[in-house]
Amino acid sequence: KKLFIKTYGCQMNVYDSARMADALVPHGYVAADRPDDADLVILNTCHIREKAAEKVYSELGRLRHLRDRRRARGGDMTIGVAGCVAQAEGRAMLERAPFVDIVVGPQAYHRLPELLHRRARARHGVLDTDFPLESKFDRLPEEMATAPGVSAFLTVQEGCDRFCTFCVVPYTRGAEASRPAAAIVAEARRLVEAGAREITLLGQNVNAYRGEAPDGSVWSLARLVEALAEIDRLERIRYTTSHPRDVTDDLIEAHATVDKLMPFLHLPVQSGADPVLEAMNRRHTADDYRRIVERLRAARPDLALSSDFIVGFPGETERDFAATLALVEEIGFAQAFSFKYSARPGTPAAGMRRQVRDAVKTERLAQLQALLAEQARAFNDAMVGRVLPVLLERPGRHPGQHVGRTPYLQPVHVEAAGAAPGRIIDVVITDSHSHSLAAAPVAIADTEPGAPSRDLPTCA
Repeated sequence: KKLFIKTYGCQMNVYDSARMADALVPHGYVAADRPDDADLVILNTCHIREKAAEKVYSELGRLRHLRDRRRARGGDMTIGVAGCVAQAEGRAMLERAPFVDIVVGPQAYHRLPELLHRRARARHGVLDTDFPLESKFDRLPEEMATAPGVSAFLTVQEGCDRFCTFCVVPYTRGAEASRPAAAIVAEARRLVEAGAREITLLGQNVNAYRGEAPDGSVWSLARLVEALAEIDRLERIRYTTSHPRDVTDDLIEAHATVDKLMPFLHLPVQSGADPVLEAMNRRHTADDYRRIVERLRAARPDLALSSDFIVGFPGETERDFAATLALVEEIGFAQAFSFKYSARPGTPAAGMRRQVRDAVKTERLAQLQALLAEQARAFNDAMVGRVLPVLLERPGRHPGQHVGRTPYLQPVHVEAAGAAPGRIIDVVITDSHSHSLAAAPVAIADTEPGAPSRDLPTCA
């Protein structure tokens, strides 16, 4: 039986899709390259942005027609919806799209084999959007259905207790929960054995990680990073997504002392205006954010930052927006994600007064994105002429070319005939583009292999 999973949204959904495949492989499923060839198609959905559900229903309509054509030829297809839209829509999805066979939330996908058996006996679609008492991670097989690649994701924490007024995550992913440290270390070792050389630790609020340790104590994210850094052949560690309120002293110290922890941090601020941050229930001020960044850069001077921004939040004034631009100018970001405020049903912000007109949001977003793009390009331009260690991830478009990433997550195209994915080579950056770099290998004798350059400027 052939399985096709289409993934929307965040890195955690990418991880979840892989684990869904892991759960189904022991039951006779193999991966298909496209939905046309699949016996089971699963849409693993995201509910963060506006009209996310409508996009899912549109895709479901296409799958329905595809299944009709399959049935006309004597075949069939099972259609499933997983992830946060499934959790948010629940039974309403089965009512609106009764041709859907399975609707399963992000905390219950380990029960997919059972749901498929139930669907085979039922005359209508089956639903599972419970938050089960048992952890899905305890029920998933250890064996991986597919090799993780050079760079792998590993979920360590799920859910969020922060309740930002614009966000659906607490309602679709539930309360914060951390996996036991031993289970994470064991999975990391399996990923490395399967070929991973870089692991990104995932969580909706990953630096709120508080996992039970083998001795019964509680480990912070910093302590977990230290343990993972001891794994042979694991060369790089990253984590995302962080909340400024949970940047702890020991995590800042880890950026100074753990060489395998990459000098690139995604730290969402959302706005540079305190009235907006308060309305968002972010529980930090713009100055709090500035102080955290100052401490992080003191610990790791070459640290580069990424962030998230929302423009046009209800009540945002021109003065508030100007404060956001000023914060961006002051901090400097190597990369950022910015969006117009999107009202999510059921969130407090959706019912707030003083909603900002869409035309104003569009204008502000254009201004902000122009500034962020300028900073990202300046950061890339500053790499030219520097020697950086690049982790090779895959072959490039023509023989001898490889694509890899710097410690700052920048894609790099390098001519390195004979090199293999998974190897870290030192390169000199020869050219920069808006979203990538070009490089040439450095002779091994010219530089210490794998040594990161720690004197890179920030964009500030």
